[in-house]
Amino acid sequence: MPHPPASPPLRPVPASVPQEARALVVPFDRTNLMQHPAITATEAYALEAQIGYLLRRAHQRHVSLFTQIFGVDGLTPMQYAALVKISELTEISQNLLGRLVAMDPATSQGVVKRLIEQGLVTRQNDPNDRRRALLSLTPAGQVMIDAHIPLGRVASAETLAPLSAEERAQLLGLLSKIT
Repeated sequence: MPHPPASPPLRPVPASVPQEARALVVPFDRTNLMQHPAITATEAYALEAQIGYLLRRAHQRHVSLFTQIFGVDGLTPMQYAALVKISELTEISQNLLGRLVAMDPATSQGVVKRLIEQGLVTRQNDPNDRRRALLSLTPAGQVMIDAHIPLGRVASAETLAPLSAEERAQLLGLLSKIT
């Protein structure tokens, strides 16, 4: 079996990127991929036992609960995450917001556009860098997020409800470790 092509060299993450956003960049060197211990595993492959499958199922459960709790006409999980982070930081560039809430640029652009259209967020040019747009909450956006934070807590609690308190802490700790 031929070796896959080597990954292109990774660009260093600028020092200005906060540590929590740096974690989203997961370098993987494909050079020795065929020597990885998982390549030679002999047990049967069960999709239902794979991390990606289980994470997707857990995510589906959470989004279903989130939508029920917030209502079908309420905020989406990505809109909620954006509002929470903007509220937390008061003012933030759209680029950094996307990185901090794990949105690709196209998704971030659409989410921000809808929040602006709903009158929840404002976008202004950065006076120090005309290339950057700064986002902040409108008064209506602050009222919205203040009212929805308790619902976000309920969505998280209900997602984790099948677990004991110890299991919840363990799961969150382990997920934090791999993200």
